Amino acid sequence: MIATNQSIADGVREILRHHPGDGRDSLIPLLQEIQEQQGFLSREAVVEVARHLQLPTSKIYGVATFYNQFRFNPQGRYHIQVCRGTACHVKGSAAVLDTLKRELKIEGGETTRDGMFSLEVVACIGACGLAPVINIDGNFHANLTSQAVPKLLETYKKQAAAE
Repeated sequence: MIATNQSIADGVREILRHHPGDGRDSLIPLLQEIQEQQGFLSREAVVEVARHLQLPTSKIYGVATFYNQFRFNPQGRYHIQVCRGTACHVKGSAAVLDTLKRELKIEGGETTRDGMFSLEVVACIGACGLAPVINIDGNFHANLTSQAVPKLLETYKKQAAAE
């Protein structure tokens, strides 16, 4: 089901009703709660939070864009995190990332038009011994090569079709 702008705003207002009288010190927890419920921070969510906290919308965006935990687009059915840490970089994660971007026709921080995949570039996944590594919804794919990427994506597409 695709959420409408109105249903998103209503959901945000419901969260904010549980936080009467909150001030600017509640901004990050409120944004986290909204993202937890809705999967990302929509324009409507940012506007509602600004109204609730009586802050300019630009301040809300300023805080939300500073922290990389916040997203402004919905994630795909399969969320891909590409590690770009030192070990992964040395072992070829740039080529893996380039192949993912080419195959999916998206950049980091974007979701494919069909909503199947989203792509996130992260500083380090913490699995340096598996380099280069990507994480797809909690499943680590180790020692990945750019040549293996198309087959891996096809596996996830088939899995989605079978569900």
